[in-house]
Amino acid sequence: MNLWRLEWLRLVRTKRIVGLLGVYLFFGFVGPLTARYMEQIIENFGGGVQVVVPEPVAADGITAYVSNAAQIGLLVSVGIAAGALAFDAKPQMGIFLRTRVGHVRDILTPRVVVMTAAVVAAFTLGSVAALYESVVLMGSLPIGGWALGTMLGSLYLAFAVAVVAAVAAKAKSVLVTVMITVGVLLALPIVGIAPEIAEWLPSYLVGAIDGLVRDAAFSDYLRSIAVTLALIAGSLWLAVHWAGQREL
Repeated sequence: MNLWRLEWLRLVRTKRIVGLLGVYLFFGFVGPLTARYMEQIIENFGGGVQVVVPEPVAADGITAYVSNAAQIGLLVSVGIAAGALAFDAKPQMGIFLRTRVGHVRDILTPRVVVMTAAVVAAFTLGSVAALYESVVLMGSLPIGGWALGTMLGSLYLAFAVAVVAAVAAKAKSVLVTVMITVGVLLALPIVGIAPEIAEWLPSYLVGAIDGLVRDAAFSDYLRSIAVTLALIAGSLWLAVHWAGQREL
């Protein structure tokens, strides 16, 4: 059995793929519902207090999905990716795998590719669910903007997996890998408080779907796309370099 098939079976048989799909699909269906019925929800939980909220539009459903996917969905994705990429966290497993390949790259490549594909697929399916619910409940959306936004959101998730790979090559456990990665990903929006800096950061892509289904232009994200691609390449290079130097 080659490492590609092994990684796919590990993802499926441990039910990790179910967790990924479940989180994103849940928010894909629930997000637009909360956006559509927010006024009623607030009134029910507010003890009958009269609340006036703006009439919801279809883009609000996408916004609700993105806000949850960028928080809980991202956290789940990082946790599952860390479990796959921090293979040296268990020395016995690390030794077993390393003694059966010519280079550590042969271990990392299938794990990074399969993990990225799984996260992107889950995010995309959740986005499709959010699109469907939003259109049914609140009206039409620009499909082109939604598709481009979903692609850019997927690029950000690919960046997150690449960061996990780099951190896992240095960290001593899965938990430490998750904590450092989440810290890095949370630091980016803080750095991006300044608008002139934000447009260069990978975190700017998180809101791409929301922006592109409203009034943003694709060109607004070109700088962030370029930086994100460069950081993905750099993170993967570091992952291979550090993992190759690691002593078990």
